[in-house]
Amino acid sequence: MKPELDAFWMPFTASRHFKKAPRMLVKASGMYYWDDQGRQILDGVAGLWCVNAGHNRPKVVQAIQAQAAEMDFAPPFQMAHPKAFELADKVSKLAPAGLNKVFFTNSGSESVETALKMAIAYHRARGEGQRTRLIGRERGYHGVNFGGISVGGISGNRKMFGSLLTGVDHIRHTHDLARNAFSVGQPVHGAEMADDLERVIALHDASTIAAVIVEPIAGSTGVLIPPKGYLNRLREICDKHGILLIFDEVITGFGRTGAPFAANTFGVTPDLMTLAKGLTGGSVPMGAVLAKQAIHDVFMTGPEYLIEFAHGYTYSAHPLACAAGLATLETYADEGLLTRASQLQGYFGEALHSLKGLPNVIDIRNLGLVGGVELTPRPGEPSKRALDIFLDCYAQGVMLRYTGDIIALSPPLIIEREQIDRIVDTLRGAIQRAA
Repeated sequence: MKPELDAFWMPFTASRHFKKAPRMLVKASGMYYWDDQGRQILDGVAGLWCVNAGHNRPKVVQAIQAQAAEMDFAPPFQMAHPKAFELADKVSKLAPAGLNKVFFTNSGSESVETALKMAIAYHRARGEGQRTRLIGRERGYHGVNFGGISVGGISGNRKMFGSLLTGVDHIRHTHDLARNAFSVGQPVHGAEMADDLERVIALHDASTIAAVIVEPIAGSTGVLIPPKGYLNRLREICDKHGILLIFDEVITGFGRTGAPFAANTFGVTPDLMTLAKGLTGGSVPMGAVLAKQAIHDVFMTGPEYLIEFAHGYTYSAHPLACAAGLATLETYADEGLLTRASQLQGYFGEALHSLKGLPNVIDIRNLGLVGGVELTPRPGEPSKRALDIFLDCYAQGVMLRYTGDIIALSPPLIIEREQIDRIVDTLRGAIQRAA
């Protein structure tokens, strides 16, 4: 290992394996990265589900440069700057009707923590302080802070960190290979899985539960598309019992499903929505929580000079992030990117499902411009087959993502059909070689 690689403790990385043969990215533009060997790499995962408008877009670059030259930082506590209000207004106008209050964070993990605290505090402010319990879902991913991994349901992210938050339970996941394998778009079977929430409510009593949090599409666990009617049923159950419904749209927000948000795509509006990634196209870290007016207004009581919600971050609504967010939203609007996935999902889905029948492919899932290819794990070597395919594709100049034994795709929304073909053809060859 090169000595200069030693100090950096890498996130979510097999560090020793990586540092033996580093994959160094040094430049990016449009649909492509370039590595330190000068090779062009087609980006099949939008960086990390975030570069929705493509890399180094001119308006975004110029906005960040101009803001850095004008004002680098403004304190967000008891002070503000105009771009924070401008960005909040524009985000709220994109959101499903009713989600019109925007609280800025710096990441998806922070957005989740904020939404969970907001939900518990909301019930206390309205006189139901006993509602402190939080319900997540098996195989859910909600970032890496203690609240997020507590409501999350991926065992590898939880097992090393003690007992986590108390008062948390989980409903069952929606993965059903026996009935839904190789579904195109939303699976037909499984709306009744939402009724597992009634089981959990009966166990704890609805009067103790503050919120249920789910990803509309479970991304990091391997692209699990919700069955038809499933999210509608969750909404009905939460309404019945006075429980807040939180959608984690960190991955699905800003055009990934063919609409501004997955809530639009599925026709279900949550009470709170967490955002990040596509908000700035990955250019500057930023997240947000969208809340309904009624939730916000519950906090607006008591003397006006007192802080209503004791929460926030030094870098909430950072000037550079706000400038990047405004330019990113403008780029989306200029090029129709927030609905472009709806135009390409047929072609993308057909290309992806052409991999059916290849060795060890046991399921293919897709919706909008997100897809997953599930593989049979090698005995005694979990995730090794997917890793080999990932490395093979990278060697062929295509960057994908693997999670467990699932290959995930989420290309920038500017992708063209010939680039979809290249990604799928490269993946096809790698799957065959990994057999």
